Amino acid sequence: MIDHMFGKITLSIIKPDAVQKGYIIPILSKIVNEGFHIIAIKMTKLSKKSAKKFYAEHKKKLFFESLVKFMSSGPIVSVMLEKKNAVRDFRILIGDTNPEYAKKGTIRNLYATSLEKNAIHGSDSNQNAFQECLFYFSNREIFFKKICK
Repeated sequence: MIDHMFGKITLSIIKPDAVQKGYIIPILSKIVNEGFHIIAIKMTKLSKKSAKKFYAEHKKKLFFESLVKFMSSGPIVSVMLEKKNAVRDFRILIGDTNPEYAKKGTIRNLYATSLEKNAIHGSDSNQNAFQECLFYFSNREIFFKKICK
């Protein structure tokens, strides 16, 4: 169902640290104000098994277990976003993975506290965006009409 959206979608995850601090609405507002359309959204809590599956590409990296523990530590908000050049534009909006290097005004500059607790995930390629959106959302959860202005 989302095949025709390749290149126009990206996945955002508001991470447990930002959810716990009450940053859901400010982050979503910033995203929408930058011209992204929310086409699917849900709050959930990842199991360790699901977190391991989602971050499998990092399995051999030293931070993998810490990342899995963190991402399964509390609720997250998964958001499928639509916009022309969605991945590129969203990566610019969220800023550098390390908040110390994130440009002023980016989401990570405003809401992140560390490299691990960096407030938000954004897909890093069109292929990953497509796969990540399918990981979090079924076809019946995706709405192609704007649900948030």
